[in-house]
Amino acid sequence: MQTTKIEAFKIIGLSIRTTNKNGQAANDIAALWGKFMAENILSKIPNKVNQDIYSLYTEYEGDHTAPYTTILGCRVENLDDIPDGLVGKEFAGGTFAKTSTKGNLMQGVVVDHWHKIYAMDLNRTFAVDFEIYGEKASDPSNAEVDFYVGINI
Repeated sequence: MQTTKIEAFKIIGLSIRTTNKNGQAANDIAALWGKFMAENILSKIPNKVNQDIYSLYTEYEGDHTAPYTTILGCRVENLDDIPDGLVGKEFAGGTFAKTSTKGNLMQGVVVDHWHKIYAMDLNRTFAVDFEIYGEKASDPSNAEVDFYVGINI
């Protein structure tokens, strides 16, 4: 794991309010991914910085056991044009613990990695955390995903 600084950024995408209780987030976020792919949301996001897909977690009501908002989308240059049905948010950036996992996305590798993160002794901000699905994640059966967890230093 390494510590990295991330500058402020903007994202546009689909959002859902969820919780980790009783495995609800795993189901809700899987459904959000299904909608994102089925409706080709990637093509509807204007002013993308690149084609990387972010799965972002924010608006925590407490720690990771409390409700939070997930946004599935892309980094954008500005929030001037937010298509109907999508949300746009700006994040201040900050210091993040970066970690990665590799494996089959359809076999819960992301959820499993979050469980490892929850067990780590991190001074989390619970402001914004995210995963990035870039070129290394193009093969879902052997994807590499980077995780960024907001921390206080």
